[in-house]
Amino acid sequence: MSEPLFQDFEEVSAKQWKQKIQFELKGEDYNEKLVTKTRDGINIKPFYHADDIAETAKVPSPARWDICEKIYVASESKSNKKALRVLQKGAESLWFIIPSEKTDLQTLFQDIDLENTPVYLGIESFSEEFFKNITKFLDGKKHQIRLQLDIIGNLARSGNWYIDLKKDQETLKNILSEKGEFKSLISVDATLYQNAGATIPQELAYSLSHSNEYLNLFGDKLQGEMQFLISQGSNYFFEIAKIRALRLLYATLASEYALPEECHILGQPTKRDKTLYDYNVNLLRTTTQSMSAILGGANAVYNSPYDSIYHKNNEFGDRIARNQLLVLKHESYLDKVSNAAEGSYYIEELTTQFAEKALNIFKEIEAGGGFLKQLKEGIIQKKIVESAEKEQKAFDTGELVLTGTNKYQNPEDKMKEDLELFPFLKRNPRKTLIVPVLEKRLAEKMEQERLEKE
Repeated sequence: MSEPLFQDFEEVSAKQWKQKIQFELKGEDYNEKLVTKTRDGINIKPFYHADDIAETAKVPSPARWDICEKIYVASESKSNKKALRVLQKGAESLWFIIPSEKTDLQTLFQDIDLENTPVYLGIESFSEEFFKNITKFLDGKKHQIRLQLDIIGNLARSGNWYIDLKKDQETLKNILSEKGEFKSLISVDATLYQNAGATIPQELAYSLSHSNEYLNLFGDKLQGEMQFLISQGSNYFFEIAKIRALRLLYATLASEYALPEECHILGQPTKRDKTLYDYNVNLLRTTTQSMSAILGGANAVYNSPYDSIYHKNNEFGDRIARNQLLVLKHESYLDKVSNAAEGSYYIEELTTQFAEKALNIFKEIEAGGGFLKQLKEGIIQKKIVESAEKEQKAFDTGELVLTGTNKYQNPEDKMKEDLELFPFLKRNPRKTLIVPVLEKRLAEKMEQERLEKE
């Protein structure tokens, strides 16, 4: 017969713990010595206690998460063969990046069980023609297809609309007015903000304000769930809390529009901390970042290959990335419990703090005219650049460590001959409507200097 554990011990309050710690500090300042201040505006305490949590956040969490594989569709037949192969090797959902509206869907989806295989379609050419083609192709078929239509994300990333504001909104309105019965149509690409250097509260606020633009314009025509593309950074527990906070924030926003409060989240590792030198460390980074996405409650996780910043797509890199997720699901049993992070005092408090800080930024954006207006005025871009510069400074001074790059370098490591892709920020001078939000890795400047010396 089991007995309650620790029944012989008296409960210790948070106040008693703090008093004991202060006694042991022998006069040194508690806040200066033990409280860590982060660039996200969060002060990390030396301990967390039940007294700190009024109640656990009621965060909706998916019952399962899918292993996702991304495929760029340069050839429909080759992409189809790859899709069927990776499904056999453990992938559970497919993410097709489609560059042309002329894509042959019959060839691309041949023999793929669309009824039982979730499929994401990232469409690089925004057009009604493609939507009509896929709607016609899917007519009468059961499927789990999610389109990723994000005209605002394209504006933020490229600096331009696909055509212009009026035409893009009109096209999206027409698409939403059709009955395609997709799982989701509109997505918010929040990976851009994280990869450009935004803090977590900023990333959450921009994601929320970004989605609010769509709800304002098209809320009454919204089909399915709002979809968010999220990048996981290197702070393991913070990134778990980030996804939970996003679900809370979106549920609050959607309720104001009397819309379903659930959203769909596709998580993936960040590019920002990936390195060219000592690239095998990227395997460790993508593993913990995928774990954050899983434990935070992502619906699907795509794991980028460890060599993706400098190698063309290759079978070995894809296989390793997929196997990392297979190990997490089937050998680490991270598919056995839904909402595993619930009840952790630390994560619960982080979730609440992130949500509160993001909500304050969101309110400032809305008071300033909304997300689109602040993008056009360059306010969003300026805030991200300021945050990115602080993080870059921490990296440059060694306060933020990327092993093998700014600490514990291997001087024998040579990379110049292995570059198949240009791994640095590309600058193509061209006329843009707004200043684009630019993704940039932390190690780029240091890596360029090392390459020049090889």
